[in-house]
Amino acid sequence: MTHSLPSPFRHRVLIAAAVAALGITGVARAADPMTSATGGNLQSADRTFVEKATIGGMTEIQASKLAQQKGTSQAVKDYSAQMIADHTKAADELSRIATAKGVTPPGTLDKSHQGSIDKLAKLSGADFDKAYIKQMVSDHKTTVSDFQKEAKSGRDAELQAFASKTLPTLQGHLDMAQGDSKVSLK
Repeated sequence: MTHSLPSPFRHRVLIAAAVAALGITGVARAADPMTSATGGNLQSADRTFVEKATIGGMTEIQASKLAQQKGTSQAVKDYSAQMIADHTKAADELSRIATAKGVTPPGTLDKSHQGSIDKLAKLSGADFDKAYIKQMVSDHKTTVSDFQKEAKSGRDAELQAFASKTLPTLQGHLDMAQGDSKVSLK
């Protein structure tokens, strides 16, 4: 009888039994709070890294596409072209790693990141350039920190290697944005 099992296991056994009795398929795994339909074989912290890195990359790509259209300074246009190329390459690699591990990366921005893109889209001229570079500095500070943490203490060796390999490029993006901000934000 399931009464001799510890409480968390008893709970899972009861859920699985109920699902089986009802003839429901494909639900037992999602109903188990210890696994996730999109979590695959990754620890929670590594799944969080995949989510944050994916959303951060998508945000920077979308902001940089806006900069290609709306940017007025050549430095902003050059920087944004580099962001699109580098972040697209990193996003493709991260998606490949995550998918191979049974994790589905987010396909859209969350509300907060979409809001920052929407605000940026309303600007033009020098105001756009300043806001874009300011956002790139802020975003890259966060991204560099997230990648440093994953490179140092990630549980998945492949994600840890990805973070370590990508980190110098991201630090370069931050350094460039900070240099551009000194010129663009005056």
